[in-house]
Amino acid sequence: MRLLLMSDTHLPRRADRLPEPLLAELPQADVVFHAGDWVDTATLDLLESRSRRLVAVYGNNDGPELRARLPEVARAELGGLRFGVVHETGPAAGREARCAARFPDLDVLVFGHSHIPWDSTTPTGLRLLNPGSPTDRRRQPHCTYLTATLTDAALTDVTLHRLR
Repeated sequence: MRLLLMSDTHLPRRADRLPEPLLAELPQADVVFHAGDWVDTATLDLLESRSRRLVAVYGNNDGPELRARLPEVARAELGGLRFGVVHETGPAAGREARCAARFPDLDVLVFGHSHIPWDSTTPTGLRLLNPGSPTDRRRQPHCTYLTATLTDAALTDVTLHRLR
């Protein structure tokens, strides 16, 4: 199963549209994750129409229309793994302990907010993934998103893609 992970698209404030390399990944993905801060409903409409399956949440910059359509926390069981998506997890210091305590029933937590890519595993085995942002790099050298493969209840080939 091919996974595509993104967050913090902030359209149309930070960019006019999603980058072409990211859009080209959509037909390859079995599941698309978006960890919030869409800002516009058009991006949600686009991903809903082009994704086989979308697992998504709203973020702190998302208004009432997006909050009416998306949850604060989303969960999905895929290929034997329990996934969760949330926008904000707090400061980097102590993140693993906070997330392990808040989400003891998950195997993988996708999150956003910081625009900083993150890949770590807690002592309890919870994998934390932040794909960064494909449209707003902030203090990072590149805009980013993630892809991964899910096979036999294992997440493999987790790849950070850097955009210009």
